[in-house]
Amino acid sequence: MAAAAVTSNGGAAAANGPSPGRLASVYSEVQTSRLVHALPLPSVLRANYSVVDGPASSAAGNPDEIAKLFPNLFGQPSASLVPAAEPAATRPLKVGVVLSGGQAPGGHNVICGIFDYLQERAKGSTMYGFKGGPAGIMKCKYVELTSDFVYPYRNQGGFDMICSGRDKIETPEQFKQAEDTANKLDLDGLVVIGGDDSNTNACLLAEYFRSRNMKTRVIGCPKTIDGDLKCKEVPTSFGFDTACKIYSEMIGNVMTDARSTGKYYHFVRLMGRAASHITLECALQTHPNAALIGEEVAAKKQTLKNVTDYLTDIICKRADLGYNYGVILIPEGLIDFIPEVQKLIAELNEILAHDVVDEAGAWKSKLEPESRQLFDFLPKTIQEQLLLERDPHGNVQVAKIETEKMLITMVETELEKRKAEGRYHASFRGQSHFFGYEGRCGLPTNFDSSYCYALGYGSGALLQSGKTGLITSVGNLAAPVEEWTVGGTALTSLMDVERRHGKFKPVIKKAMVELDGAPFKKFASMRDEWAIKNRYISPGPIQFSGPGSDDSNHTLMLELGAQV
Repeated sequence: MAAAAVTSNGGAAAANGPSPGRLASVYSEVQTSRLVHALPLPSVLRANYSVVDGPASSAAGNPDEIAKLFPNLFGQPSASLVPAAEPAATRPLKVGVVLSGGQAPGGHNVICGIFDYLQERAKGSTMYGFKGGPAGIMKCKYVELTSDFVYPYRNQGGFDMICSGRDKIETPEQFKQAEDTANKLDLDGLVVIGGDDSNTNACLLAEYFRSRNMKTRVIGCPKTIDGDLKCKEVPTSFGFDTACKIYSEMIGNVMTDARSTGKYYHFVRLMGRAASHITLECALQTHPNAALIGEEVAAKKQTLKNVTDYLTDIICKRADLGYNYGVILIPEGLIDFIPEVQKLIAELNEILAHDVVDEAGAWKSKLEPESRQLFDFLPKTIQEQLLLERDPHGNVQVAKIETEKMLITMVETELEKRKAEGRYHASFRGQSHFFGYEGRCGLPTNFDSSYCYALGYGSGALLQSGKTGLITSVGNLAAPVEEWTVGGTALTSLMDVERRHGKFKPVIKKAMVELDGAPFKKFASMRDEWAIKNRYISPGPIQFSGPGSDDSNHTLMLELGAQV
């Protein structure tokens, strides 16, 4: 393909530097059908509207510290779009958009929603896509988005229209670079599409621009398949619905395989570093024999031995019934939820920050006795993974720890012990899986397609009304799209502070699985039956459906109070 982006009609889109582009003429039948799939909009976005402010906001925690960090934004109200008799005043805008962090299905539709708002409601506007994430802002690398350029990406998965990145704008020099780019392009607004860290960064950028009396306003959009960026006003992050359906299809396939062979236990680790939302949702959609929820493990202060015994007990009970197979779901961040492992990791972080791990093992003397005992108890492969290079924040790279293989090894050891004692008479064969990247760029479901389009269109409306430092919020999601609500929530209202390197740093608090919430209660009421009896569900390929249809997202529907 040529260096310039190939467009829907075979022409080349003007771009600031080479762009990979897509060729719609080579799309599959399914891709093509998604390309022309018409998207509904909430009725408030299809008619005249006005933007109404709510009461002053506070913070999720430590409001005094948040107020010091955001003197120009703290306390500002959230906003709602409401029907109006007269059209809102509009003018041509220059708007930039950036994809930040990991991929999530639907990101292209957010961009399309912003683009269409500008084309339909602010004629004569210009839209720029910053390439490669926040680094594109700092380096002023962008592509001007046109109808032909945008067309092949409508309702398609991935972030490859402009690509993403994990850079942060955090040093004085980097903020100045962002300022220079905004001034060079004469930006009226910037939309940051990302997760909790990215939206924290968006708020910092909005604060900086306002402190400099710049006209550039900053709006965030909630993105993460992990499902941990949400609050009362922001019911879910986009991409979660699609990713869970993709994983659930794969889990269903594995379940059918387990049933067909009758001799394998499939241990499936699912993406979601901090929270167990994906594991919980996939459990509700597929009914595995066991699903570990990290938040419950932490609340009950369970040890690795407790977790191992729980899984081993299920395997033994199933063996007594003649079932020597099964499926077990494990959240990616499980190891971070186990108190004794948390303590071990904290000690390892401290040791690795100041010392070299010698092959003779003398470094182990610096571990507390309990932590050393635990470290020696772990399989050698897991020991090696715990000693891998830390991430930029100095944390263990949880995604590289093969927790599923660790549990297989530990269950095997316990079963051998029980077999020697005459308490287990079958054979055990464990198969390990990690379902992660497969779910991040799938074709978005109807729900994610519509949700993202509304988020983008709503972002354009917020920028046109002069708002900054808000995250676009689309609510009432259990209702038909026409009845969805649209507004913006003050980003500072989602924040707390953490003390890092002797300074308070703002962070958007991650939303964890609520053990007293409807989704977990539903799961807890059914898991004992699932453990012993085969109640497997194989959802099959995504049918591009969302909340309100038969195979809709159970967790989202439960949280919104709908019936399952």
